[in-house]
Amino acid sequence: MSDVLVIGGGIIGLASAIALAQKGASVTIIERDRCGQGATWAAAGMLAPEAEMLEGDLLDFGIRSRDLYPQWIANIMKLSGLDCGYWCCGMIVPIIASDDRRLQHPHYIDLQEAHRRQSGLGDIVKGALWLPHDGQVNNRKLMQALLMAARSLSIKILEGTIVHAIARERERVTHLETSNGKMQSDRYILATGAWTRSLLPLPIKPIKGQMLSVFDGDRRLQRVIYGPSCYIVPRQDGTIVIGATVEDCGFSQGNTAAGIAQLLNNAINIYPAIAAMPITETWWGFRPHAPQEVPLIGKSDYDNLILATGHYRNGILFAPLTAQLVTEAIAFRQG
Repeated sequence: MSDVLVIGGGIIGLASAIALAQKGASVTIIERDRCGQGATWAAAGMLAPEAEMLEGDLLDFGIRSRDLYPQWIANIMKLSGLDCGYWCCGMIVPIIASDDRRLQHPHYIDLQEAHRRQSGLGDIVKGALWLPHDGQVNNRKLMQALLMAARSLSIKILEGTIVHAIARERERVTHLETSNGKMQSDRYILATGAWTRSLLPLPIKPIKGQMLSVFDGDRRLQRVIYGPSCYIVPRQDGTIVIGATVEDCGFSQGNTAAGIAQLLNNAINIYPAIAAMPITETWWGFRPHAPQEVPLIGKSDYDNLILATGHYRNGILFAPLTAQLVTEAIAFRQG
């Protein structure tokens, strides 16, 4: 029996498991499919608390987590020996309306300066915000590094294991009913993302996002462009990730012609060179949406169950700070 059972093998579950293992806990991760194949795999990997226009406590949370990234990535790379594609490349937020209130924003730059930061912007762009501290990580590379790091810490990973129910008695979880029988631990972490409601009646719902990628052989795009209706994320290998639709349609699978056309049209208007680039991949995923987009992190109604879910569009960004808070919550309950 492990000290902690983590339900969910996405970035939040893995990051939390690694943080706990480095504090000396024995940890088992239970994943219904393959680790990192949900929202983590589908994401673009943006680290964009300012570009996302988060507000109040959520903005503070995002900036705190973004600022943890260099040290957090260094730790993951040391444990795994793998590159994570972390790139503090800065972010351009195009302004396309002459009456946009962001023209008075302290990070506003005029059109000439925007072109100096990134050439090739479309004619619809009137100016931009320049956010030098926002950036990206290659979420798929990061996922592989997290898995390798977890194994280096002897974290047990049970893929293809479905948790059918969380058995509770009074104010404690007693065990998990799984496709491999009952599993028991001292403490549990719920990191099930968009699938949370299948286990507990929490206000989390799936929001579908369609995405695609093209290839920029000349590596001309060097900044993330966070447009009004799409984002354009250049990888260092020339891949450009374009996303994402926002669809409240349950777990409806698949890409649609309308969704992909919408993304391409918006992206080409902002960065016209994309029109000549070959499409390399299309995909979709399900974000876990919580009310007011505020994730559920920390205590639950049960003494030995910690929540780490509902990160919506910011699971990649929020992972380091979420892992830190989960570890603190577990340590507090131990003490």
